[in-house]
Amino acid sequence: MPTLHVVMPVYNEPDTLRASVDRVRAASPGMGWTTRIVLVDDGSTDATPVTVRALGEEGAATALVHPANRGKGAAIRTGFAHALSIARDDDAIIIQDADLEYDPADFAGILAPVARGEADVVFGNRWAIAPKGAKRFVHRLLNGFLTLSSNLVTGLRVRDMECCLKLFSVPALRRIIGDLDEERFGIEPQIVAACARRGLRVAEAPCSYAPRSFEEGKKIRMKDGLRVFVVLWRERRRTKRLAHAVHSPA
Repeated sequence: MPTLHVVMPVYNEPDTLRASVDRVRAASPGMGWTTRIVLVDDGSTDATPVTVRALGEEGAATALVHPANRGKGAAIRTGFAHALSIARDDDAIIIQDADLEYDPADFAGILAPVARGEADVVFGNRWAIAPKGAKRFVHRLLNGFLTLSSNLVTGLRVRDMECCLKLFSVPALRRIIGDLDEERFGIEPQIVAACARRGLRVAEAPCSYAPRSFEEGKKIRMKDGLRVFVVLWRERRRTKRLAHAVHSPA
């Protein structure tokens, strides 16, 4: 029976973590699939580590810990490494936040293209349904600009590059894991660029989204948006170097 490994980076989420884990455990990723959760506490400074340890002791999740805060990208990479160390080739791995913005009920639709053998990677798309409200509209415009910039560099035609929900077949993740080194939110454009560089088949699936405010604990900042362009520039250079190495005579 194949397993969906859910990598959940966690930093200072004492009020939402347990509910997030409960939602994942209650959701069905698809007929014949089981779920395994990997929590990575990224140096939380509040009560979060207590909950992480408790969930690990209860058997609800595997609990991993960074002694100090390093960033979401670092936590994702730690979770990926652990999942890959125990996963089989017919398994899949997905990223899920611990803040209740994304609904694990969407896992089945996101997993389906990989389960059918039609894709290697599936990205969630928060904008499949037009957002309501001025703030959501502005968010979509800004996200659209970042996604367009990514598409121009990678040659892909995705619609929501920054979406947290990214699902990989195990063989696909093994192909790109060595390309990932971003510590913070720059991991999002880096993952997309790595998928394009390695020639992976990329699909998208709609997902629901309930954004929270900065007052409620949202952690991404303006500097993270600017970091996207640094990452894209660097990934473009990496792709060119790889292409040159492939085509250069031995």
